[in-house]
Amino acid sequence: MLVLHGPNLNLLGVREPEIYGASGLATINAGLVALGEQLGVEVETHQANGEGQLIDRIHLFGGHAIPAAHREAGAQSVDPPSAGHGLIINPGGFTHTSVALRDAIAGVGLPTIEVHLSNIYAREPLRHTSITGGACLGVIMGLGPESYHLALHALAARLSVSP
Repeated sequence: MLVLHGPNLNLLGVREPEIYGASGLATINAGLVALGEQLGVEVETHQANGEGQLIDRIHLFGGHAIPAAHREAGAQSVDPPSAGHGLIINPGGFTHTSVALRDAIAGVGLPTIEVHLSNIYAREPLRHTSITGGACLGVIMGLGPESYHLALHALAARLSVSP
């Protein structure tokens, strides 16, 4: 499983702890890796602030990376996603703005769950729309770090991974 954290999530524990909580990203990631071990799932975590970096990571994990030697020729990878792979993504602020990120999620065909530490519908109106959520199996939000744990449980069950 790939857990992908979007922009500004590297500031967890420091940035607006009254909204996002006191747990830092390293603590959240360690908890996910430990839970993954209990569930028999290998968990890889990655954080990026750039939209293109997030998209590239989704393409790579989904088996759609284009080797550098073939980029010039316009070649496209058609390898299907690996069986048993899933994506958990907190797109951060890109949730509300990024059609490109939504298209990357939809394009690779990985089972994906979007997560948010806070409830986006209980916040400012500009945060009430999720462009990316429509490309996902589901969205879990408002439960702090437990949102990630619930997503990992759900994807492991969906992919028939037994502890």
